[in-house]
Formats: sequence, C-alpha cells, structure tokens
Amino acid sequence: MRNLLYLVGAGLLGLQWLVLRAVGLAHVSPMVETIGAGVAIFGAAFLLSWAAEAAEKDIPQALALATLALIAVLPEYAVDMYFAWQAPHHPEYTAFATANMTGANRLLIGLGWAAVAAAWWLRRGERRIALERSHSVEIFFLLLATIYSFVIPLKGTISAWDSIVLLGLFVGYVVVASRAPHEEPELVGPAEWIASFGTVPRRVIVLCLFFYAAIAILLAAEPFAEGLIATGRIVGIEEFLLVQWLAPLASESPEFIIALLFAWKGRPGAGLGALISSKVNQWTLLIGMLPLVYSTSAGHLAAMPLDARQVEEILLTAAQSLFAVAVLSDLDFSLRDAGVLAGLFISQLFFTDPVARYGYSIAYIVLTVVVLFGGGDRWRAMRELPRFLFAKG
Repeated sequence: MRNLLYLVGAGLLGLQWLVLRAVGLAHVSPMVETIGAGVAIFGAAFLLSWAAEAAEKDIPQALALATLALIAVLPEYAVDMYFAWQAPHHPEYTAFATANMTGANRLLIGLGWAAVAAAWWLRRGERRIALERSHSVEIFFLLLATIYSFVIPLKGTISAWDSIVLLGLFVGYVVVASRAPHEEPELVGPAEWIASFGTVPRRVIVLCLFFYAAIAILLAAEPFAEGLIATGRIVGIEEFLLVQWLAPLASESPEFIIALLFAWKGRPGAGLGALISSKVNQWTLLIGMLPLVYSTSAGHLAAMPLDARQVEEILLTAAQSLFAVAVLSDLDFSLRDAGVLAGLFISQLFFTDPVARYGYSIAYIVLTVVVLFGGGDRWRAMRELPRFLFAKG
C-alpha cells in the first residue's frame, strides 16, 4: 500500500499541472506557471526513476538507462527544436539554439556529474563511484561523438552531413545497448513492487509510467523555462545567457533529479550512468536533429551558420566533453574528479570573453593529456573501451 501511495502521489504532482493546462488556468501568473510546472517535472522524475529500475527486470540496464535518458531529456529537445524551427525566419534564433545546446551539455557534466558524486558522499561518506563494465558502451560512443564534434567549429556550420554522422552514432549506441547482457537487478520500494507483477502487467505499467511522465514533462518544460527566463529578464540578465544557462537548468532538471534519486537510494553508478547516457543523447541525437529541423522549416536543405561566439562555445563544450571522457575512461569517478569538473565549469561563468573561452578550451585539452598520460591506467583503459562492445556483440 505504501508503494502504491508513492506512485499515486508522484502521479498527482504531474496531474495538477495537466488539469491546470486543461482548464486554462496555467497562465494566471508566472509564479503559478513556474511552481506548477516545476512540481510536475519533479513528480515525473520520480515516476521515471521507478519505471527505469523496474524495466531492468526485462531489458539490459544500459538500454533501460538509454530509454530513461531519452525521455528525461525531452524538455531540452522541445526547447532546442523550437529555436531551430524559428532560426530560418529569425536569424537570432540560430544563436539561441546553439546557446541552449552548449549550455545544456556543459551543465550536464559540470553540475550533474558532480552532484551525483556529492550526493553519494553525503549519503554514505563514499568518495568514489565505481561504474560497471557495461557503462563502457556510453563512454565509448560519447568518445566517438566528442572526437567528431571538433569538426563542427572548424566548418563553422551544423549541416546535414553532421546529422548523418551523429544520428548514425546514436543508432549504433542504442543497438549496442540493446545487446548488452541482462542481469537480475536489486530493486527496492515502488520499483520492486512494480517488478513483482507478472511479465505482461509489469511491462504495461512500465510503459504507462514512461508515457505519462513524458507527457507531463513535455507540457511542463516550456512554461517552467519561460517562468525562469522571465525572472532573469527582470533582474537584467543578457538574453543569450538566459537561453544558455537558465532555460537548460529548467529543462535538465528531470535528469538531475532522477540521477540524484538513484545516488540517494544507493545506486550512484546508475545515477551517473543515466547522466552519461543523457550526454550521449544530447551530443548525438540533439545536435543531429538541429539541421534537419532547420532545413524543414526553411523548406530546403540548409546548414545552420555559426558566428564567432557560437564557434567558441561549441569548441569549449567539445573540450569539456573530451576531458570528462578521459576522467571516466577507467570507470572510476572520484569526489576529486567531480570537484575539478565543477570548479572549471563554475569559474568559466565569470569569464565570457572569447580569449577566456579559448583559454578554457585549451585548459581542458591539456588536462585531458595529463589525465591520460600523467600516470595511472586511464590511457590503457580508454584504448580498451571497444573491447567490451565487441566481446558482448
């Protein structure tokens, strides 16, 4: 009964927003929008975490986390696709699309990964998160996408060719994740209760939870982001920075909440794995979709142009991603690693000129070399990442 109450309670958090939308009361005031939409996202995050855990009863953890990550990142996709759709007719939206995408990706690593390590330390006093070997799938495909991403700032555009490569990597990631070995999960709470049902009822419940949570997140994402942006405008923050940081902070909140819930429940590897999978999603599927949406809106095949600011933002995001992959190459993430990622991310918020951006990019690349070749087994571990894929293939 307690587990059922948890599920119903989380469902009601999303339902209140759906009712507000249905009866037309969601636009009474920005405060009502922000609180109502934020509460809905919070409730949906709980449902997603339980559904993803229960889904591990039937599918490999890697595929369950990939599905979870894809649904959790829907708000980010909705916001960025809107910007890409408007860009052919309003050129300033091209910058917004890039700003939103780069901000979301850097937030995910700079704050998200570090928050999971901090939550695990606060909960159990542990200073390290040991990832399972199966997470080599996410890390390997993130490495491939990151290496390719350095091509984009060199070209100065995001084109259909980028879509082919990045969407191909995403498909490859999903295929490999679906072939990962299945292991019996250790479940507690509502996830354990859901898993106790027979095969057909369990799968129906999991699918319904995924669907309901996805609807709640999609309907709540834009009002939540707009409410936060409206607050930022009141205090006089630059619009580009609002789109780059404040909107992604709202749209990324389901992923952050889910990952922290995993860590707090004693599964920090699953929490970090969910965020790594989200990073793979955003660094392949999200970027790959932008030129397709842009071209569809324009009515012909076209590449999204990048100005100097967007080029430096993408370069910095790619450099951060490369350093993050190097840190995770040995499947070990320490509180010190988290502190370095968070420190570099937070400090760069205070230096927005081009020289500083390129300086941070170089710093990330230099740190990558130090991490890989400065002692330890990380370079050997990175070279062995593909072995897991082929061994299990």
